[in-house]
Amino acid sequence: MSPQRRSRAAALACALALGCAIALAGRSEPAAATRATAPAETLLALGDIASCASDGDEQTAALLAKLSGTIAAIGDVVYPNGTAQDFADCFSPAWAPLLPRIRAALGNHEYNTGSAATAIAMLGLPQRGWYSYELGAWHVVVLNGNCGFVGGCAAGSPQWRWLRFDLAAHPSRCTLAYWHQPRYSSGLHGSDLSYQPFWDLLARARADVVLAGHDHHYERFAPVQGIREFVVGTGGASHYPVLWPRRGSVVHDDHTFGVLRLGLRRASYTWKFLPVGGGTFTDAGSAGCR
Repeated sequence: MSPQRRSRAAALACALALGCAIALAGRSEPAAATRATAPAETLLALGDIASCASDGDEQTAALLAKLSGTIAAIGDVVYPNGTAQDFADCFSPAWAPLLPRIRAALGNHEYNTGSAATAIAMLGLPQRGWYSYELGAWHVVVLNGNCGFVGGCAAGSPQWRWLRFDLAAHPSRCTLAYWHQPRYSSGLHGSDLSYQPFWDLLARARADVVLAGHDHHYERFAPVQGIREFVVGTGGASHYPVLWPRRGSVVHDDHTFGVLRLGLRRASYTWKFLPVGGGTFTDAGSAGCR
């Protein structure tokens, strides 16, 4: 990339990131009556995204540009280290135009800088990396799975206490959560018990869906404690193999980049995996909220 193009891309990314941060800071929650009558909304989910060593992220960005909806970027948005240079060189050329639509979670690669400060600024995130928002009739919770940087993820930790309060304050019929590292996975990183305290709180609140990345494949699990998990590490960086399908794994694919499109209705949801151009793998279904 030429120095001129790199400079323009970095400037555009900064401008858009500032706009996203302002929009996030000024967002207010709708009243319960508004949520109850809200129309269907679209959430487009994927993680493990931009790398200068791959053109997969350009393919997923091109696909997203054709789709309407909020983008759940489920961590590791840029490789290798989440630095300002990585954002300028590897993320901004294809993804900067999508920034105003992104509601991101922080991945482990964002913390390769030591604090994730660059990613927090670029993506317009709150300093601790956890927050929630409303999407139509749904309450959406974004958590920070980088436990060692945020005071832990165990019961009683600051984030656990915040999650308990947030769920109690938003008793929505339909609830979805996402963070980077999966509680359940058949991939290279595998399942992680560190997130069971989050899972237990979400199950107690009758949450419906959890999204994760980290393992660079697609996988859908049967509901566990009533929650259906999707691993969507298909954003374009690379592919990791599915080593062995663990119990509860319904479908998986480790060769396709793409986007999970969720249609969030008042009391139900649909899902469909959309492959990038030329891909043939897909997965689709629907379910009611609990």
